[in-house]
Amino acid sequence: MAELLLELERVTAGYAQDIDVLREVSLAVHAGEVSGLIGLNGAGKSTVIKTVCGFLRAKSGRIEYLGQPIGAIEPHQLIDRGICCIPQESSLFPYLSVEENLMLPLQSRARKFAEVAAGRLVDVLEIFPALKARRRAQAGDLSGGQQKQVEFAKAWLQRPRLCLIDEPSIGLAPILAEEVFSWIEKFAQSGMGILLIDHNVRRVVKMSDRIHVLSLGRITASGGREDFEGDLHEQVRQWLGLDF
Repeated sequence: MAELLLELERVTAGYAQDIDVLREVSLAVHAGEVSGLIGLNGAGKSTVIKTVCGFLRAKSGRIEYLGQPIGAIEPHQLIDRGICCIPQESSLFPYLSVEENLMLPLQSRARKFAEVAAGRLVDVLEIFPALKARRRAQAGDLSGGQQKQVEFAKAWLQRPRLCLIDEPSIGLAPILAEEVFSWIEKFAQSGMGILLIDHNVRRVVKMSDRIHVLSLGRITASGGREDFEGDLHEQVRQWLGLDF
């Protein structure tokens, strides 16, 4: 069985003392696999990622990465552990160039990445050729699709073991969205574990090794891709109010 990277066990979290957004959420992400998290807007999907990343502290439950608790780790320290997040909103510095945005996480850890930084930049610009032509352009001048490329290229440069991806295709044209999903598959094929959230439920189910349904802050169903071809597929369709 693939190595267990991330495990949440009965995690409860919320933004107010007496209001829980997540209620005893349990899920796992394994190396080289995509774990899809689906649910209606407001179900708490993004809150799961914020809680794993430490932007929101869990009230109870257990969050472990490689068997070690990470609930007290500061968000900026996660990449040192091999964890990267691609958020729904842009995390780029608009007045820095594309290349400067790409290299920023590595430059802040010069000792760790000194010997590989230049080679990784060459590699990533071959994988994302559109960025090669715009490497000197300010990130804020790029289109939404190009900015999303920079986000994924920045993650690829860091070579994390675990990548948390929140709504990567939102606002993108279908052809660009398919390109985004192909990058996610490349990440998983390289051995990364992926926790994926996206509104395109059909695509998430198709590409995920394991799927979790989040409803009103609780995991109401979990299973492999094959499980969604039977009764569980019909249940999820009804819970989400979608036809996929």
